[in-house]
Amino acid sequence: MNLSYWELKTWLNNVDYTIVGSGIVGLSTALHLKKKASNAKIVILEKGLFPQGASTKNAGFACFGSLSEILQDLESHTTEEVVELLNQRHRGLQLLRHTLGDDALSYQQLGGYELFLEKDRSLYDRCLKNMQEVNSLLKPIFKADVFSNVSNSFDFAGIQNNYIRNQFEGQIDTGKMMQALIKKVQEQGVIILNNSTVETYSEQSNRVDIKTNHFEFSSSKLILTTNGFAKQLINEDVQPARAQVLITKPLKNLHIKGTFHLDCGYYYFRNIDNRILLGGGRNLDFNTENTTEFSQTDRIQNALEALLKNTILPDREFEIEYRWSGIMGVGSQKKPIVKQLSNHVYCGVRMGGMGIAIGSAIGKEVSELLIH
Repeated sequence: MNLSYWELKTWLNNVDYTIVGSGIVGLSTALHLKKKASNAKIVILEKGLFPQGASTKNAGFACFGSLSEILQDLESHTTEEVVELLNQRHRGLQLLRHTLGDDALSYQQLGGYELFLEKDRSLYDRCLKNMQEVNSLLKPIFKADVFSNVSNSFDFAGIQNNYIRNQFEGQIDTGKMMQALIKKVQEQGVIILNNSTVETYSEQSNRVDIKTNHFEFSSSKLILTTNGFAKQLINEDVQPARAQVLITKPLKNLHIKGTFHLDCGYYYFRNIDNRILLGGGRNLDFNTENTTEFSQTDRIQNALEALLKNTILPDREFEIEYRWSGIMGVGSQKKPIVKQLSNHVYCGVRMGGMGIAIGSAIGKEVSELLIH
């Protein structure tokens, strides 16, 4: 790109911090850096027109994990690790709400529900058996029982008669959240450059030289918050995981209210603007969904539509209006990777599909690594 003197001087000169990725983590990192160093020059590079990955493509769940997900995590992590992870998600949600305010998020705490298909009786029984034990683990965080057993009040079909309710789960408007976060960051003087893809970087003794698809410049510090796209720039235990989503046209007299989980969290749906938003199904084809391509597959889209027809909206006509996908960052462990990679390079990645819950807290952690 043929840059002018003014462009170089104004946007790309004397940069203190360059953040790659304008999602929840990247924006939160910038916000907390500005609180600690108000005069710092911060540039955020975003390869998309909107924040790519999952920050503007998620389902808008203000959640921290269904009961079956927590039980799964207890099999692969220590009890202390799981409790700390849930505490971190809870703190992250509170920080997000405090930073932006519930009105800006359109936050509603309507409760979350975990449904179990008729064929999943053994999983349902296991959750019931362990529910009070998990409630005891979480009581120091929430000061009350999180999970309870309630009747099928939304008339879903083909499921166990009862499902498990999480009284602390909420939902937000993802678009409003990101718009408010971008506005807040820009009001602090942070520069966001869209359609700017970092191709390579090289570290020098006192700076990092960064090459994008349009220009080259230098920065005192480089922070990578690209989550599902992290493998393109760093060698850490984080892989892309595509999540496919669809949403119906508005439905008259929609009585379904809340956030809902199925199949250990691999399927999820909610109400929004008198519609049903439904996503998931990557467990049907993990290999294909381990990708950074934004697209849909017939196999998963057909499964989502079948779930709508047979379970969520039985005996009711509906039409699909939009379909999309987002890219999450997952790995062998659920704990996010927040670390200093070298003298001048840092990262905050691997949100594990919990970016809304944990992204604000991770941004704060990254900023604390940079400024003690």
